[in-house]
Amino acid sequence: MIDLPALPYAKNALDPHMSERTFDFHYEKHHAAYVNNVNNMIRDTALEGKSIEDIVADVAGDDHRAGLFNNAAQVWNHTFFWNSLSPSGGGAPSSEIGKRIDADFGSYESFREAFSQAAITQFGSGWAWLIDDGGKLDVVKTANADTPLAHGKKALLTIDVWEHAYYLDYQNKRPVFIDAYLDHLANWEFAEQNLTA
Repeated sequence: MIDLPALPYAKNALDPHMSERTFDFHYEKHHAAYVNNVNNMIRDTALEGKSIEDIVADVAGDDHRAGLFNNAAQVWNHTFFWNSLSPSGGGAPSSEIGKRIDADFGSYESFREAFSQAAITQFGSGWAWLIDDGGKLDVVKTANADTPLAHGKKALLTIDVWEHAYYLDYQNKRPVFIDAYLDHLANWEFAEQNLTA
């Protein structure tokens, strides 16, 4: 059985950049629904008892199980997103991740521009990611439930650009939400842990 993981902070911890009301809907309803859907789909199958990562890997690319992939990938993506946020996050990172960003993008400002553009230009619903692609950092965007996990890439950090991620707090102003994420919420400690794992 797949569980809805606890948030790594209180639902009001990211105010004013992400409100408790957004978590009431995004975490308690959207994320919880994906978890319930996965559990219903895997009940009494060979996938029951497997980890969410294994389920995503097992059904990725299988058109006959696209519904299960979409729900399982969204469980994983959302869990990863909550951990990509921190009440003390944002700004330019230091430590190893900061050095790697400077080396692979030229500067934090160049990374920020690439990440912002990926998030802004993702048409419709999706995600922007900082990934480690075979030892080189890169920015990619994925549509709907797609995830680097399904393509053998190591995700380091993500932002959710489905409208339900920001609409209650920012309405249709996705670029303002992205700036708030980068300036105040991006959890570079989590990215560093993923980089060195």
